[in-house]
Amino acid sequence: MDFLLSNNNVFILAVAVVSGIMLMFPKLGKAGGSAAVGTLEATQLVNQRHAVLVDIRPEDAFAAGHIAQSRHIPLAELEQKATSLPKDKPLIVVCETGRSAVAAARKLRALGHETFVLDGGVRAWTQASMPLTKKK
Repeated sequence: MDFLLSNNNVFILAVAVVSGIMLMFPKLGKAGGSAAVGTLEATQLVNQRHAVLVDIRPEDAFAAGHIAQSRHIPLAELEQKATSLPKDKPLIVVCETGRSAVAAARKLRALGHETFVLDGGVRAWTQASMPLTKKK
């Protein structure tokens, strides 16, 4: 016990604990109350629970390439068009990098939807060699 409480070891232990906490904070606050899911988890949600992908990017970005079967609802129109989204299926909110989706998911969650955020957005999707489509 004296070994653990020596000055050097207490400092190292404190650094380890603080580092661990700091590593957890981005994950805890990232999705704003909605779980952040990776590409594999998103695919599983779609296949197993019939989750709906909601792409909130601008029209030109969506037209350039989007995840197949995703619904395009630009962020500016989200609150008006939220009633068209099913409440009995989870929603996976998608943006370019995963950052804008957090606020959108928070809005949808407040309206009673179960929401998830695609961690890393469309960029993470393409980096995982997942396909994009240009079809509407």
